[in-house]
Amino acid sequence: MENIDLINSFSEFKDDKLIDRVTLMAILEDVFRNALKKKFGEDDNFDIIINPDKGDLEIWRNRVVVADGEVEDENQEISLTAARKIEPDFEVGEDVSQEVKLIDLGRRAILALRQNLISKIHEHDNTNIYKQFKELEGEIYAAEVHHIRHRAVILLDDEGNELIMPKDRQIPSDFFRKGENVKGVIESVELKGNKPIIILSRTAPGFLEKLFEQEIPEVFDGLITVKKVVRIPGEKAKVAVDSYDDRIDPVGACVGMKGSRIHGIVRELGNENIDVINYTTNSQLLITRALSPAKVMSVKINDENMTAQVMLKPEEVSKAIGRGGHNIRLAGQLTGYEIDVYRDGASDEDVELKEFADEIDAWVIEEFSRIGLETAKSILEKDVDDLVKITDLEEETIKNVIQVLKEEFED
Repeated sequence: MENIDLINSFSEFKDDKLIDRVTLMAILEDVFRNALKKKFGEDDNFDIIINPDKGDLEIWRNRVVVADGEVEDENQEISLTAARKIEPDFEVGEDVSQEVKLIDLGRRAILALRQNLISKIHEHDNTNIYKQFKELEGEIYAAEVHHIRHRAVILLDDEGNELIMPKDRQIPSDFFRKGENVKGVIESVELKGNKPIIILSRTAPGFLEKLFEQEIPEVFDGLITVKKVVRIPGEKAKVAVDSYDDRIDPVGACVGMKGSRIHGIVRELGNENIDVINYTTNSQLLITRALSPAKVMSVKINDENMTAQVMLKPEEVSKAIGRGGHNIRLAGQLTGYEIDVYRDGASDEDVELKEFADEIDAWVIEEFSRIGLETAKSILEKDVDDLVKITDLEEETIKNVIQVLKEEFED
């Protein structure tokens, strides 16, 4: 027939987009029925026959023969004279099937058909991609860096699907090169218009949890359960693990001999410091473990306002707080309690200046240490004027330090 060989002409879509033949046939029929509605007003009296083996398509219009001069609906009815031009023995009341050629639809309609078909195939493809990745939300996925932008990295997987990793989903120490393979967790999948937007994240707690599943067989097998993960991406993380088998040491299994198992995870996360602790339903014990590596003396809990008062020896305070306050912040997130730290006997004993690292800048502490002032009392015993003369610090800086130290001893 003289119709364009449509199935063959669109075979590149079937091959590139992996559209099966049945789906392609259904899309073809839908597109042609839309074109017929535009041309004839309706399509319910048309038969569309697709022959995938020959790569051919036929359209037949079915009408009823009526007497000459009695045609009321040209799409549904045909005059006796017109019908007998098709077959000379037609009679009034009989059904006539007449083939519709593409050329009958007009050149514009044919161009619109092609565009509509491309659009439908892309829409089908995007819907499939959306469904595919929606099922993968929360799972680890790897893709190749395709383009690096200021606010995001664009990645492509092996099938050419585009994933986006925004700047705030990247670990601060991450540095990517084009062509590099990158792991992350699929954080969200949304359809904007007809385009699926797939967000990949390396900062989500779920990424660390899935890395545990991937790298530690006991977690993958369900012998060890990851109860909760909290992170400051690229800096520090705490992971609470548990096992229903008393013969298994969950922390030891996760860390491995000399840290062998967790080392790969740490490296993947840009040397993020990971504390693995045994989970417990005992809140006091969980808080004690969460503040590791600090050794806690006692814990008082107020469950009404979810606060905890923790008593430590002076030399343990800086460990509990951690660099930049990271340790105590993560401990609070892991346990669900707002944790306040108290020094045992702070009013009677002197306190090393480095224990105030969360409140006094490191370079200020170093300047005091340079001239032999390494404890709180050694500074409080001197006048501000004297301290200005013997250090390279501004008077305002010294006064701020003294205020911090006085508040500590007043408490």
